[in-house]
Formats: sequence, structure tokens, C-alpha cells
Amino acid sequence: MKIHKGDLVVVLQGKDRGKEGVVMKALPKDNKVIVEGVNIAKKHQKATRATMQAGIIDKDMPIDVSNVALVHKGKPTRVGYKVEADGTKVRVAKRTGEVI
Repeated sequence: MKIHKGDLVVVLQGKDRGKEGVVMKALPKDNKVIVEGVNIAKKHQKATRATMQAGIIDKDMPIDVSNVALVHKGKPTRVGYKVEADGTKVRVAKRTGEVI
């Protein structure tokens, strides 16, 4: 998966199209990411511990990685890979060709 935790992404499709956020968690097995402030659902939560708050909470739900694009220098871009001369594999922005 080419999108990692901590990347700034923009949503391309869905109800939150155009919103930007930081990837909080990547789920490569399901090919999904959880983006901060995007795809929020209301969840009814019961207090299971004395310190836990009960009630209706907002929870960030996973979004498919194909519906987000990495933001590099303020513009969305696709991500590719390149092997450097010393043998390290780096991510490259397809729009500019620069190393991310």
C-alpha cells in the first residue's frame, strides 16, 4: 500500500470529497485507511469502565485507499516507487517526480 500513517491526503470520492486530513491508521490487509476528520459515524457507546464516557460519540471510520490521494506541495498526486543508486526503495510523487 502506497499511503502510510502520517501522510496528508485528500478525499477523491464519497460524501467527504475534497476534504483533507492526516492518515491516523493504515489497514493494508483491508486496503483501507482511517483519515482524521473524514468519514465520521455516530456510535452509541456504553460505559464499560468508571472512567469511560457513555453516550453518542463521533468515530472516524475506514475509507478505501483508492478514494484518497496523497497531497504533495499542495496538490494531489499518485505515488510510485524508485530504487536509488545505493539500493534503497523510496516513494516518488508521479506529478513532479520528486522523492516524498
